[in-house]
Amino acid sequence: MRDTTSESGRPVSSFNQVPVVHVNEYTYGYKRGWDNIFTEIAGRLDDGDTGKKVIVVDCYQGVILEELLGIFTARLKPDLTVTVSDYFRPPNEILKITWPDVTDDRIFGYLTRMTFKDLISHDKRAACISSIDSMAQGTVLVLGYGAALVAPNPSLIIYADMPRWEIQLRMRANMVDNLGISNREELFELQYKRGFFVDWRVCDRHKKKLRGRWDYVLDTTDMNHPAMVTAEAFDKAMAKAITTPYSVVPLFDQGVWGGQWMKRKLGLDPAPANYAWCFNCIVEENSLMFDFGEGLFETPSVNLVFFHPVELLGEAVYGRFGDEFPIRFDYLDTMEGGNLSLQVHPVTEYIQEKFGMHYTQDESYYIMDAGEDASVYLGLKEGITPAEMTDDLCKAQHEGSRFDDVKYVNRWPAKKHDHFLIPGGTVHCSGKNCLVLEISSTTYIFTFKLWDWGRLDLDGRPRPINIGHGKNVIQWERTTDYVRKNLINRVRRVAEGDGWTEEATGLHVREFIETRRHRFTKKVIHNTNGGVNVLNLVEGREIIVESPEGGFDPFIVHYAETFIIPASVGEYTIRPHGESEGSECVTIKAYVRT
Repeated sequence: MRDTTSESGRPVSSFNQVPVVHVNEYTYGYKRGWDNIFTEIAGRLDDGDTGKKVIVVDCYQGVILEELLGIFTARLKPDLTVTVSDYFRPPNEILKITWPDVTDDRIFGYLTRMTFKDLISHDKRAACISSIDSMAQGTVLVLGYGAALVAPNPSLIIYADMPRWEIQLRMRANMVDNLGISNREELFELQYKRGFFVDWRVCDRHKKKLRGRWDYVLDTTDMNHPAMVTAEAFDKAMAKAITTPYSVVPLFDQGVWGGQWMKRKLGLDPAPANYAWCFNCIVEENSLMFDFGEGLFETPSVNLVFFHPVELLGEAVYGRFGDEFPIRFDYLDTMEGGNLSLQVHPVTEYIQEKFGMHYTQDESYYIMDAGEDASVYLGLKEGITPAEMTDDLCKAQHEGSRFDDVKYVNRWPAKKHDHFLIPGGTVHCSGKNCLVLEISSTTYIFTFKLWDWGRLDLDGRPRPINIGHGKNVIQWERTTDYVRKNLINRVRRVAEGDGWTEEATGLHVREFIETRRHRFTKKVIHNTNGGVNVLNLVEGREIIVESPEGGFDPFIVHYAETFIIPASVGEYTIRPHGESEGSECVTIKAYVRT
């Protein structure tokens, strides 16, 4: 890939930082800007009836309620305003009832089974409904998290959704609270933990039930440039997405070990000191961007999983995982950076018992690029003693001594296109000077850090170390010989044709993801075979994805971009395109073994 620089100092790159799904045919249902949004709302309410109008603005956690309330009250001038946060149970009660799920652990909790009805006061809700019912005429505004629950017979429901990555940015900026409590000044990691284990589960359950009842969906990700679509336009846009290849909006973040590769190669803002992560397919966190022709509309990409699970995932994958997207792609950039923390992920039985998750974070490192001294730490040395290693890890954590990684952990040289397999329970981390495409399952929060090379985090605080959990899941038999035979470059050719070869590159037998690498100079025929595919262009400037039967518009992919092929697509082809015509391109594809 060319490494040129624009006059502004930002690298020139073809990498698409804001991919969209084009739904221009549904422009009739799209409104941009508050003036147009409220003109639409007024038109919907103006039915000649002078009686009572109840407008519900239901919100996902992370929507800035103060701003939204100010805008809606100023524009609608309601006769009665109901702020749903006033009808939650007292904060001390919410803290008490959620404690078993949140716990006192700094990082980990349990996925809650609660709903909004557990958080809202039944007495206050009844009183609110009574006050609304007592009004014979006038305008009532009901706004907040779970607002539809305190207004059972609304005239209009507007749902304000919010992508989880944006929520995290707002948490870091102390802009939002968790459900039912005032804690925006709390440490980000604690807010995030409560969001992950409680708030987002509650909001997801509510959103799934509310779909089919709402009249509009509101996008306030950028409060200064809001967008709103009708329920019909939203549904049609979602239905369009599951018939075509698409990419979610990639997210970039800094880290204490972050590198410089993505900054240089992907055209990113050069101002940050580094970029450690690119979340380019974490469906629970990423956005899906729709282009309605007259403007963009941003929605959580997980909505597509919630509302079209079978078409997106396929019958077998949905039957196994439900409405969860089980495959994750992301980048770890340590080029001119540092080692990741030495870590281990739980085995399946441990994550089920301790955290209520039904599958674990099995993963792999596909090396997109590597410096001369690049390496991956993977597996344990032969002949070590578990108790001795555990003691030395604890000493390093509590006494500040250096952990002797050379004594205990294998360090393998890494080069471009190597593939390291990392089933749960395997001690590992990326060394410096790697650009890793991490291919894994999606239970991404469950990382047990064992040692962090004596570093502080970006906020100047020690990074959380989880030796207590880690020592219970380390598979001590995964030593040098095992790793060499089972976890490094388990590549075998499985098919070939005119201008292409297909290789199986993993994953491990204990992992449910299969990966296939295609090297090609001509067209390659693929098929979803009834299950979702996730791909990345790991070599080559540009490819084009096409439907042999014209089922979707041609889809252009550039170097390092990740894209999703819904199960419903079936057969599709990939070939070099543009500057890559006549040269070799390489893709890596992941899917669930069935």
